[in-house]
Amino acid sequence: MARLSPLMIAPPAIFICLAALFYVGMFREGKNDLQSVFIGKPAPSIEGTAELPGFTRAAQADLTRGEVTLVNFWASWCPPCRAEHPKLLELSKTYPIVGINFKDSAGTASSYLKDDGNPFVAIAFDPQGRTAIDWGVTAPPETFILAGDGTVLYRFAGPLVGSDFEQRFLPELEKAVKAEK
Repeated sequence: MARLSPLMIAPPAIFICLAALFYVGMFREGKNDLQSVFIGKPAPSIEGTAELPGFTRAAQADLTRGEVTLVNFWASWCPPCRAEHPKLLELSKTYPIVGINFKDSAGTASSYLKDDGNPFVAIAFDPQGRTAIDWGVTAPPETFILAGDGTVLYRFAGPLVGSDFEQRFLPELEKAVKAEK
């Protein structure tokens, strides 16, 4: 009788285990969420940022306005940021939005806002990207929903467009507004 070598059994066993892990991972709840360590905690500081000439400089007090506030990390060189810009202009009619421009030049950022419109109540300029790192931002655009006291309620990575915006971001924004009332 021939014996099976463990080396013959190991590759198929490893494959079956990995396939099972991948299958379970595809159907887990919240698989598309990019969690932030700041959810439920006070928003990180924006005090180390510079002023974007010609625009109101954002201060920490802008994050604790007593109403739901959005914080949007953006850059003029970022195509998804440009894609979401009309949605930011629309949202700014209802909600205060603090913009944090990062890894950009002041001239380009200012020109962009002057040409395409400014949806922000205040802007922080972060040319080195240090504030973005403090917030855990991986790439622009990213938008945070803050409670009136400055507590981070939700983090949305990506542009505020399409079904992702409608199915994930808007329900969280509506939930935040209801909680503030």
